[in-house]
Amino acid sequence: MRILHIANSLHTGGAEKLLLETIPRLNQEKDMTVDLLLLCGDNQPFLSLIRSLNANRTFCLSKNRIYDPFFIFKILPYLKKYDIVHVHLFPSLYWAGIAKFLSFSKVKMVYTEHNTTNRRRKNIVFKYLDRLVYANFRKIITISPDVDKNIKIHLGAKNDSDKFILIPNGVNIKAIDNASPIPKSKISPILTDRSSVILQVSSFTPQKDQKTVIKALKLLPENYFCCLVGDGPTKDECRHLAKELDLGDRVIFLGIRTDINQLLKSVDFIVLSSHFEGLSLACIEGMASGKPFIASDVPGLGGIVKDAGLLFPDGDSQLLAETIMTLEQDMELNHTVVHNCQKRAMEYDIDAMVAKMIDLYNSISKK
Repeated sequence: MRILHIANSLHTGGAEKLLLETIPRLNQEKDMTVDLLLLCGDNQPFLSLIRSLNANRTFCLSKNRIYDPFFIFKILPYLKKYDIVHVHLFPSLYWAGIAKFLSFSKVKMVYTEHNTTNRRRKNIVFKYLDRLVYANFRKIITISPDVDKNIKIHLGAKNDSDKFILIPNGVNIKAIDNASPIPKSKISPILTDRSSVILQVSSFTPQKDQKTVIKALKLLPENYFCCLVGDGPTKDECRHLAKELDLGDRVIFLGIRTDINQLLKSVDFIVLSSHFEGLSLACIEGMASGKPFIASDVPGLGGIVKDAGLLFPDGDSQLLAETIMTLEQDMELNHTVVHNCQKRAMEYDIDAMVAKMIDLYNSISKK
């Protein structure tokens, strides 16, 4: 069975990390060859990593862009070479879906819906365009109950249950368990063993909410620091906010990192502040880390974290700061949160996710 995954890029992000973890595992399956096609192939750490594994072929349509309608025609020849094409994220969704429509190819198309919402769903034109594009996909994978419910409503497909399949995202729990912590001074020279360190791992995009974490830091004692991992268009806004709040070096921008598991083991608190999620890998990794985990009570996070980690209202920096201080002072609660989070994270192991994907590929290849 020949399978091609299509994605925008391998810039650091949840969906991209999922590809990095799953494609090598899928290629270990007998009689299965899995390749990767990227719209943008600029040299990023994840792309270098997947190439270094020599586990698959990786093709790139450009060096620096994803919003190019001519990609539709560049994708067309690939549809003839594979039995299944599995697509991730917008605009890959549109370019591959339209290419399928134009090709009259018999290739089976699969799309993974990674988010509970997006800006297209608020636009009446895109609402109808989405329905036309999604019609070209044999199966739509949803990664959480919230994602499943919302995409069915958006597409007016509540009763079309055969088209949708719920496969929760998974993370490499074993790799997190086996990771060794880094001395805080090696994360940043301004940190010491006495520093209380808060970590958020996420891209800097309007969906994420690092600003609330920065505002919460202003309400915490001077020995508290915030490390922000990731990159993206809102990073400069966050830098400006930290400067405006006179936080100096207490907000540490770590950029793109490939040692996330080690960082998770090295800090005191892990936070994911966001306005909405699908099923966040950073959330599951944070819960698996053995550190207390705190998240925004928003779609895609609240349902996963509830009764395991701690939640705060979207954008409420005051309550986030209070929650961190409560965990600092109440070690019994701290240990309970850690235990419950690790137990919850075990439900999202990557090997279980890959097994379900293999079952899906096998089932649709026979139809």
